[in-house]
Amino acid sequence: MSGSGRRFLFVVPPLVGHINPTLGVGAELAARGHRVAWAGVPEVVGRLAGEGAAVFRCAGPALGEGGADAVRPADVRGPEALKFLWERFLVPLAEAMAPGVRAAVEEFRPDVVVADQQAVAGGLVAEQLGVRWATSATTSAEFAGALDGMPRVAAWLEGLLEGLRGRVGDPAGTADPRFSPHLVLAFTTEELAGRPTRAAERIRFVGPSIAARPAAPDFPWEWLDPARPAVLVTLGTVNAAAGARFLSVCREAVRARAGRVQAVLLDPAGTLDTGPGAPLDTGPGTLDTGPGAPLDDDVLVLREVPQLPLLERVAAVVCHAGHNTVCEALWHGVPLVVAPIRDDQPVVAGQVVAAGAGVRVRFGRVTAAGLGEALDTVLYEPGCRAAAERVGASFRAAGGAAAAADHLERLAASVAPSAPPPAPRPGPVAVPLEER
Repeated sequence: MSGSGRRFLFVVPPLVGHINPTLGVGAELAARGHRVAWAGVPEVVGRLAGEGAAVFRCAGPALGEGGADAVRPADVRGPEALKFLWERFLVPLAEAMAPGVRAAVEEFRPDVVVADQQAVAGGLVAEQLGVRWATSATTSAEFAGALDGMPRVAAWLEGLLEGLRGRVGDPAGTADPRFSPHLVLAFTTEELAGRPTRAAERIRFVGPSIAARPAAPDFPWEWLDPARPAVLVTLGTVNAAAGARFLSVCREAVRARAGRVQAVLLDPAGTLDTGPGAPLDTGPGTLDTGPGAPLDDDVLVLREVPQLPLLERVAAVVCHAGHNTVCEALWHGVPLVVAPIRDDQPVVAGQVVAAGAGVRVRFGRVTAAGLGEALDTVLYEPGCRAAAERVGASFRAAGGAAAAADHLERLAASVAPSAPPPAPRPGPVAVPLEER
């Protein structure tokens, strides 16, 4: 269908891990001659998509990768965390985004809306306006029937979504806004996620959509010692109070392996920094971190890193089992130590362990000794790396962005082409970022 000029609108929440997979798919569709736009928070989408990306403005908090964790108490877990996520973040986000999504659909006139699973306004508005839509599932936790053993919680969530539909969508509609009746794109494979128990007939496993990212931060590549394995430790932008202890434990575990292992600690909140711009921590035995001082040989603490290029150079990843980070690590055949905190992370961590591609530790209770043992396992026992490479091979075989674009083209072919959009009018329109 290359060159047929269809239009695709990606509806995304202000969450880095949910936007990134759409970038490669959007680029692939554009290369095939289609028009692509996003509906979301331009300050987040534009920073990731780069200059020239067409972004329709939707209201919503610019929270970045941390999402609800930027405002959620660190000690909220289990069903209470799910309740908080939906009542305090996802439902208000949907209500805030819906007018912008509706304006974007009316202005851009997409043949297909691609709605992120947590940007439920996309599915609700598309259903109301009679536009075919697909779900972009950047985590597979929903496929596993995580609420099957909690019928009261499942019923509560269904009621919450039904009430939301009455406010921003078609009250007579029936589709679950988390699972399009037409197509669900899963950016993983069954080798990691297992067989789905929900929406199986609509799910297409395409593997991760890995694409180059604009404006990657600098990194001191010369610091990496080719004679030693390097480890990336990242918790995304999880609440700083929740992450500080864990990062300190990781640092201590690496210090116990001084001269044998290097670690890059991603610390966006600056809990381990010495001050503005300081590249490393001030734990016992560290070197002077003043201007021009040599870098610590074992531990490097940075506020941001070029994650994809770095994953090509590290031997293991320690993370909170965020789906995006897990899939990017496994894409590169890198085994993991996973320390889930809440939401879908325990499910994803379970998938990693079941696949044999990593070791799970307890985020709030792991000691430096325990973390060190887990590190030794993934670094030196070949089974973990072999499993990670096996999952990574399944990712590449699934086709990634190209496969996702194939499925979206087929969905677009099932509907008549949209009329050309009208001339721009005042209000939310797709504006190239460099013109702002």
